[in-house]
Amino acid sequence: MEQELLSVLEQIEREKGIKKEELLKMIETALISAFRKHSGKTQDVEAKVDIDTGLIKAWIIKKVVEKVENSAHEISFSQAKEIKSNVKLGSDIKIKIETDDFGRIAAQTAKQVIIQRIRETERENLYNEMKQKEKMVLNGSVQRFVNNNVIVDLGKIEAILPFREQVKSETYRIGERLKVYIVSATKTSKGPQVLVSRTHPELIKRLFELEVPEVYDKTVEIKNIVRDPGVRAKVAVFSHNSRVDPVGACVGVKGSRIRAIIDELRGERIDMINWSDDTIVYIGNSLSPAKVLKVITDNKDKKAEVIIANDQLSLAIGKSGQNVRLAARLTGWHVDIKSEAQKKEAVTLGLKEISSLSGIGEKTAKTLFGGGFHSVRSIVAVPSSALTILQGIGPKMAEKIHKAAKEALKK
Repeated sequence: MEQELLSVLEQIEREKGIKKEELLKMIETALISAFRKHSGKTQDVEAKVDIDTGLIKAWIIKKVVEKVENSAHEISFSQAKEIKSNVKLGSDIKIKIETDDFGRIAAQTAKQVIIQRIRETERENLYNEMKQKEKMVLNGSVQRFVNNNVIVDLGKIEAILPFREQVKSETYRIGERLKVYIVSATKTSKGPQVLVSRTHPELIKRLFELEVPEVYDKTVEIKNIVRDPGVRAKVAVFSHNSRVDPVGACVGVKGSRIRAIIDELRGERIDMINWSDDTIVYIGNSLSPAKVLKVITDNKDKKAEVIIANDQLSLAIGKSGQNVRLAARLTGWHVDIKSEAQKKEAVTLGLKEISSLSGIGEKTAKTLFGGGFHSVRSIVAVPSSALTILQGIGPKMAEKIHKAAKEALKK
């Protein structure tokens, strides 16, 4: 058995990368536990496996005493002298275990330890491999369904596609191939557990890296992605090379590159947006494919009023407000859209409201409106001194306007 054990351990070291010394120590520890369990006694046991020969030896350790009170841990001085002639009273003595049972225990224990350690190592290696693949996209196939979850075969391991990470409009069939985004890999008592997603925005980013060389080599940078999974997405891109059009690079000749991504996402529409560090330009671009006429921003509250041509209003808003909602998420700004006609009407109503204030002429009303005060309420919201920054409005006039606005609100 000894030479066979060494041969097995050496083979495992070569194939699995588990050191022979590590396995031997584990076998020694397991032997002690197994023998104690077999004997039914809590004896002090020592086991040793010779690293050169594979020979397994074991001893029971007992204390040499004059009078034995606990036979599991003690041995009489007279009995100890029969084992070792120069033994001393009070010292420990090793009593070699040489039973047929021990040979059987040793063989079974060594086998169990080796199988367990190989299993643990394979699980650890698989976990480390999948941990490195977090935030990557892998090819998989639908294996089976468990409750509302889809089990996806990734080759070496099965991953879970939870219901919350599934696209509502997608249906999955057993054996079907699909790309999934690796959300996380965690350790469990049964081995690594891998969670994947079809809704994560990073799925789109990784697909662009696979299909567009300029994105992969970082010539074109994807600045932000927002999705309504299965329906529509907006992708903001920026080029670090002035000669490379970021949108054109991502779309490809006749849409060949982006078509491959849309097909993988089963028809999800993708709007490519030119990213800009100019907020007004970026907000305007974010409403693509609608053409924007003007963007008015309120930096304090991060609100933007966007003026659109009358025939572009429905395009800018999108079905059920989807386009403007995604644009707001993409930019991080609250976006309020008005058509030219709506804006003109709002100006007329605002001027009419301010002009109706007691003692306020049309010229003063236009000055206030041009200064950003588009309603009586907006005048009351600031101290009267804030009105004096406008041309032609002094402290006395500002106080008069402020007082008239307050009275109008009371009515």
